[in-house]
Amino acid sequence: MSSQAWPEGLGPVVCVVGARPNFMKMAPILRAFAAHRPVLPTLLVHTGQHYDRDMNDRLFVDLRLPRPDINLEVGSGTHAVQTAEVMRRFEPVLDAHKPSCVLVVGDVNSTLACTLVGVKKGVPVVHVEAGLRSYDRAMPEEINRVLTDQIADRLYTTERSALDNLRREGIDETRVCFVGNVMIDSLLANREFAHRPEKTLAEAGADAGVLRDGAGYGVATLHRPSNVDHPETLRPLLGVLREVAARLPLVFALHPRTRANIERFGLAPLVDSPRIALLPPQGYLEMLGLMADARLVLTDSGGLQEETTALGVPCLTLRENTERPITVGQGTNTLVGRDRAAILQGVDDILAGCGKSGRVPEFWDGQAAARIAADLADWLTARHRTAS
Repeated sequence: MSSQAWPEGLGPVVCVVGARPNFMKMAPILRAFAAHRPVLPTLLVHTGQHYDRDMNDRLFVDLRLPRPDINLEVGSGTHAVQTAEVMRRFEPVLDAHKPSCVLVVGDVNSTLACTLVGVKKGVPVVHVEAGLRSYDRAMPEEINRVLTDQIADRLYTTERSALDNLRREGIDETRVCFVGNVMIDSLLANREFAHRPEKTLAEAGADAGVLRDGAGYGVATLHRPSNVDHPETLRPLLGVLREVAARLPLVFALHPRTRANIERFGLAPLVDSPRIALLPPQGYLEMLGLMADARLVLTDSGGLQEETTALGVPCLTLRENTERPITVGQGTNTLVGRDRAAILQGVDDILAGCGKSGRVPEFWDGQAAARIAADLADWLTARHRTAS
């Protein structure tokens, strides 16, 4: 765009965050919108789906995110209750601010809920991180991804294979724009600010002895309901982590859901080991520092699969599938499921120097948000001219 002024009569971009992964994706987008000429005006709406106020505050500071203009304070609930409540509270925001579009990121309940409201009210919806598929409909996030992409107007993808997924679902490729990965924008922008692991463990009151082993250390996270909500799955996973720790000390950042279930199922003895440092939920800069210096990461998190690929750190994903196949095909990620033998073999291979080195995928270069800003400004302006 050559004009230095946002077109008259074109409202702000309503940017929606709901849960922790959204914050890392939205921070570079907001900075890119502010740096673009003309500036893309924004209204940041936090649905409150992630309702840990201390962690929210910490993430906003770590990521240099502006405070939300509006917080819907939805809180917890079943998927149906949470989705419905976000919709109910989000609709008046659109009525009051007459936005040019609604921009949603990722695949949480807030993503789908705000998409539904926008589309039903005739407000264009833009989805960042479109086209990712695990093809596992048992994952609530998969339902959110598929439905959001079907009805959103502009779809920004992180990898080229996402377009094939969207084509198979009958989505016109003229709605799709490949821009790269905004999660990696955040990682590259914050790498220099990452906290040292020693500092992170000391502040958490954890034993830093695991960092003094000459072999280095690994990082573990578990949070998916399919892995942690049932003792028959959580018990063997914790057991194999204990076996891994005998080979390589582990820093285990415990999600509140996981910690609660470990206590509820009486599984605490499995992680009571001088070779396992248990940490509470960590801020973005703390986790970034832990991962960057780790020899390997064991996780069921989608975001960590991407971040380890960008960092060149081998990752073993404790799931049978992934919506981020590029991390397996080009990156450092290996799917091992919950299979004890596969997990231990993966660890042994990495420790023997046979783990994946991978490469950084196309457009994971820190400029994804700038590409979104440029395309969105042109797209909205063209729509506005046509409507006028």
